[in-house]
Amino acid sequence: MQRINATTFKQQCLSLLDDLDSEGLVITKRGKAVAKVIPIGSGSAALIGSMKGKLKIKGEIFSTGIRWDAETRRPR
Repeated sequence: MQRINATTFKQQCLSLLDDLDSEGLVITKRGKAVAKVIPIGSGSAALIGSMKGKLKIKGEIFSTGIRWDAETRRPR
């Protein structure tokens, strides 16, 4: 991933955005990362469905497994 200081980013912003790769660009101030610029297409949307077929659900996922009595508000 490319790192660039804030002053250089400010001077070359438009050309840097035109040449932005999929990893993005880290902007630094005094050597510390302060921001990351990524292309809009490489956000978290690519993660949707990426784990399909890799996970197994065990048991009932919509229940805690504890039965409650609604009148006493306590477990049975």
